[in-house]
Amino acid sequence: MKNNKVLIITYYWPPAGGPGVQRWLKFVKYLPDFGVQPIVYIPENPTYPIVDQKLVSEVCDKAIIIKHRIFEPYQLASFLSKNKTQKMNSGIIPNQKKQSFLDKTFLWVRGNLFIPDARVFWVKPSVSFLEKYILENDIDTIITSGPPHSLHLIGLELKQKLNLKWFADFRDPWTTIGYHKSLRLSSFAAKKHKALEHQVLNAADTVIVTSKTTKTEFQAITNKPISVITNGYDTEQIEKQTLDVKFSLAHIGSFLSERNPKMLWEVLLELLEEIPSFKLNLEIKLIGAVSQEVLETISQFGLNEYLNNLGYVSHAEAIAHQRKSQVLLLIEINSEDTKSIIPGKLFEYMVSNRPIIAIGPEDSDFAEIITNTNTGVFFDYSEKMKLKRVILDFYDQFLEGRLQSNGVGLQNYSRKNLTKELVQLLNKI
Repeated sequence: MKNNKVLIITYYWPPAGGPGVQRWLKFVKYLPDFGVQPIVYIPENPTYPIVDQKLVSEVCDKAIIIKHRIFEPYQLASFLSKNKTQKMNSGIIPNQKKQSFLDKTFLWVRGNLFIPDARVFWVKPSVSFLEKYILENDIDTIITSGPPHSLHLIGLELKQKLNLKWFADFRDPWTTIGYHKSLRLSSFAAKKHKALEHQVLNAADTVIVTSKTTKTEFQAITNKPISVITNGYDTEQIEKQTLDVKFSLAHIGSFLSERNPKMLWEVLLELLEEIPSFKLNLEIKLIGAVSQEVLETISQFGLNEYLNNLGYVSHAEAIAHQRKSQVLLLIEINSEDTKSIIPGKLFEYMVSNRPIIAIGPEDSDFAEIITNTNTGVFFDYSEKMKLKRVILDFYDQFLEGRLQSNGVGLQNYSRKNLTKELVQLLNKI
């Protein structure tokens, strides 16, 4: 960066809630500490599936925020079904066997008419607006963050028009992301996604990803430099929490249909039947958007009386629950395509001093992080008996008042240290 300015193009920004906003909110917070002036470009009138007004106060006062209007099809679709539109906008896709005609129609339209996603109409007006802004303000470095991956198309066009350094940041993969196969794509649409992905990966100066598996996947598509910068944790100013009185197992974040861990529900039911005191102490806490299929499965296993479904809470409240729950649950879809996913909440979990039970596909990237930091135990979907033994061990420690996590090497994942890595990367080119 010749003038220490960087233009960051992102869709999710306060008052947006949920995990998508955290990565660049925190990078922007610390960039000025390393002599970098962040300029953040966001939509003026977005349709955010989750809103958290408390996050507005966390925006760095040294950041320059610029906005431009966006047309979003979700705004129109909400007139047909606000509930279905909001769920799809949040990434919650109904179980394929239970999809209504309207569900299937929405998915087909989303996957085949809006490529790569429903924010594609922001590309052309953004390029026109930003081309002028970049020239007038002498900016030579831009970063695009996706999903939505249409924002990378903004970077692609600006790169073609101007002499810029372009960093394409992928918080999640593109064509291998878990929900991609659920979009009822035609062969034409699938090829179009692949072609755009290839074009972006080969035009960016540097690609940034959040996991080693995504890096490996992308290396098969491009020879451009690819750097792994994970998500992380921040030094949240939250009062010390009193631990839950009950043996609470808390899942914080979106609980999608495909993440439904029947193995876990089976284990809990068996422990309820085998250990009398377990009935008095068990609490299942779900915080965030939860799919109907997950709730129905919990009911089928007779666990409703132990369920505390709190819905969406602010980020500050979510952090508080992470620190007072007895055990934290991290669940990922059992699929080859999700091995690369490292949920952003993992890093906040890791510094909560509470043990993590993580369930995901074998050889998941986040399994290595949990193991290396000694912050919990990972299970693949075949390890039911191991899961049962660990929950029972955690329960015994709970009864004895000694249940906690003792993490090591956590400083590597602090937001400030990760921002330092980002700045070093920006200065390389």
